Amino acid sequence: MHATLPGSSLAPCSARTALRTALAEWREDGRPGTEHLTDRLIGDGVVVLSELVTNAVVHAGTDIEVDCRLEPGTGALVVEVLDHHPSRAPRDTAGEPSYETPGAPEYGRGLRLVAALAESWGITFRTGAKTVWARLPAQAESTADAREAYARERELRVAEILAPDPPPRSAPPERGRPHRPEHERDWLDRGALSFLAEASDLLAGQLDENLVAALAGQLIVPRLADWCAVWLEDEFTGRSRPAGGTGGDGPRLARVWHGSENRIEELRRALEKEPPHPPGPSRAGPAPFRWPSEALGAHGAALAYRLTAGGRPLGTLVIGRSGVPAFPDEITGLVEDLGRRVALAIGAARRYAHQATISAVLQRGLLPGVVAEIPGVRSALVYEPCDKGGPSGDFYDLFPAGDGRWCFAVGDVQGKGPEAAVVIGLARPWLRLLAREGYPVGDVLDRLNQLLLDDATEAADAAARALASASGRPPTPGDGPQTRFLSLLYGELVPFDGGVRCTLASAGHPLPLLLGAGGEVGTAAHPQTLLGVVEDATYTSETFELRPGDSLLCVTDGVTERRSGPRQFDDEDGLAEALAGCAGLDAELIAERIRRLVHEFGTRPPEDDLALLVLQAERA
Repeated sequence: MHATLPGSSLAPCSARTALRTALAEWREDGRPGTEHLTDRLIGDGVVVLSELVTNAVVHAGTDIEVDCRLEPGTGALVVEVLDHHPSRAPRDTAGEPSYETPGAPEYGRGLRLVAALAESWGITFRTGAKTVWARLPAQAESTADAREAYARERELRVAEILAPDPPPRSAPPERGRPHRPEHERDWLDRGALSFLAEASDLLAGQLDENLVAALAGQLIVPRLADWCAVWLEDEFTGRSRPAGGTGGDGPRLARVWHGSENRIEELRRALEKEPPHPPGPSRAGPAPFRWPSEALGAHGAALAYRLTAGGRPLGTLVIGRSGVPAFPDEITGLVEDLGRRVALAIGAARRYAHQATISAVLQRGLLPGVVAEIPGVRSALVYEPCDKGGPSGDFYDLFPAGDGRWCFAVGDVQGKGPEAAVVIGLARPWLRLLAREGYPVGDVLDRLNQLLLDDATEAADAAARALASASGRPPTPGDGPQTRFLSLLYGELVPFDGGVRCTLASAGHPLPLLLGAGGEVGTAAHPQTLLGVVEDATYTSETFELRPGDSLLCVTDGVTERRSGPRQFDDEDGLAEALAGCAGLDAELIAERIRRLVHEFGTRPPEDDLALLVLQAERA
């Protein structure tokens, strides 16, 4: 296995995932040496690789290369981490010179765990590169150190991340000096680095700030403190972040966690009476916090940490421990490191929420507020944006055009996000304007095609770039003016006694299907070129009648190209077959059945926007 990983907190998680995936594939392929692979060996390999990668990232912060292999014959697992830009040599023994920087005592700690688990390990220095490697034998040696190290790491990775019962405390501390139980001292020496790496993995995937606050409590209690609390505030005003649509004049107590659940509510009430006051700009590190004796009774120590990201205050994290006058320095430093990760996760969750709000507002503005009701026609709509990277590229419309005419459109813009939004914002109003001016279907598409090819495209691109810049995305080489393709199904409906006359045209769009009252299915248009591609393209339309009970199905490629492995939903006329099974159903039931069949076609949720419109001439 070979992988290149970024020099960030994501690297240990990526390395663990890559190793597990590679070993599973080797087992399936029956590669030589995999007969020696045991769950114990795989677990040891994951722990060792995580430590090697973590140390490399902490020391260098640059991209690294990871190699794993099985030795032929012996079945031993060898893992290597290559750093092209080593900034210092790692420490392992007290006799070696110190290469650490002030405030970073964690450097090199994880390598002792590597030494305990591996049969042998070492460091190879080359010009401009350093490789740290470890060899784990196929038959794990039953040394007490290896068993103890593995058990402790397993406890760390599983039990401690999920907040177990606190470790037992021994004799009371000496006066004026915090007591550190043997179990705690050993854990701080062996496991703190992996704890931070695993905590970063958990926090990085959360997109809700309240869930981040809850996870912070479970990570800290009871491993590092008896209780903790998280206050959240607006980074600009310092006031409460709204929860459930309400705000306040100060920070909001988002989460309270105690090792004993029956004390949480009482502790919450006590803490709500006296929220933390932000320290002055000159203060760095934790600040003393008043012990909530009315809730917890016994004396203890409490510290408050400001949560900041990008120079903006986000809230305050408070930890407390009963029966001690102060926290050990190792605990305060570890919580400070964890607090930075919590703050980054809260900041990321807020940016996501902000972007999601912008996307929702844009989406609402790009779609009609109401769908028109047409005399003699029943309509049903399904619209499910996938919401990847901003507003959907799919859109629809159904509106009155005057003189007894109604028009409809189902379209799909190339791409998503701001670029798609500005094209839809350009196309929809022009469709309505041209339709109400009385232009025939083909002429509407002719003019819209020219509009997309003219200077309006450059204006749309400029607006898209402005939106992207406002969202924090740096400009890319492809951000210059470029054509935006648009596939569109556009039509006109004119009810009459005995049915509905329909005139429509498809510009590079999945062809509409016509379901007769007797169950027969056929296409209702012929394919034509995408809009915004060919200069001076001429579009033609087709006219037919919807008799009572006839149904017209219009979809986007989120329906036709829905995947299940290598197959697509519309392979071998799959959509037509599904529609034939809807004979005799009303428009709403047809739309719901097609939607359900599309979802059930694959085991995973749809990865594209989905839109479909059913128009049905009412039965007599």
